Amino acid sequence: MHQYITDGSEIYRRSFATIRNEADLSAFDPQQATVAVRMIHAAGEVDLADDIAMSAALVHAARHALQSGAPVLTDVQMVASGVTRRRLPADNEVICLLGDARVPELARELGTTRTAAAVELWRPVLDGAVVAIGNAPTALFHLLNLLAADPALPRPAAILGVPVGFIGAAESKQALADDASSLGTEFLTVHGRRGGSAITCAAVNALADSREIM
Repeated sequence: MHQYITDGSEIYRRSFATIRNEADLSAFDPQQATVAVRMIHAAGEVDLADDIAMSAALVHAARHALQSGAPVLTDVQMVASGVTRRRLPADNEVICLLGDARVPELARELGTTRTAAAVELWRPVLDGAVVAIGNAPTALFHLLNLLAADPALPRPAAILGVPVGFIGAAESKQALADDASSLGTEFLTVHGRRGGSAITCAAVNALADSREIM
């Protein structure tokens, strides 16, 4: 019979201790490090720390927004499903509009992907929201273009832009890092091709509640 640790809290405790021992977290302040550790845990790669970037006020802005009841806007249902609801401080709504009936026709009209078209439907709920894009570079590019094109459009409090892939992912994340300040929002990203729903959800969950183990 195989012997293994069966206490979930102990598994988390040892995992986070291992990450803190092996990863270079020197670029992060203590609150940022808490977020980075959860992202590394989701990826299973301690060198992810080298590619994680966030604006100085990201943690404060995102946590304040969530504590104030702001929604979490996601590009795909996988991200929405991965947000741990019991960690959300104000029973925050988690919104993914990819399945909205309007999206296919809107995508055709705009000549873009459905994930990008769904971003158009965020307009009424964008003000002060926490955006979590974990799959589609086109969604991140579309959001950045929307904000740049319309200075009157309400700003999200924070954009967690962590799409994964080989076409457009690295470029969209670099654009986020370059443009977030001028667009009036805070940002978090993982530079390069790595990313995805699990890492994005880990970031949201860490921002929702600063406790590493619940």
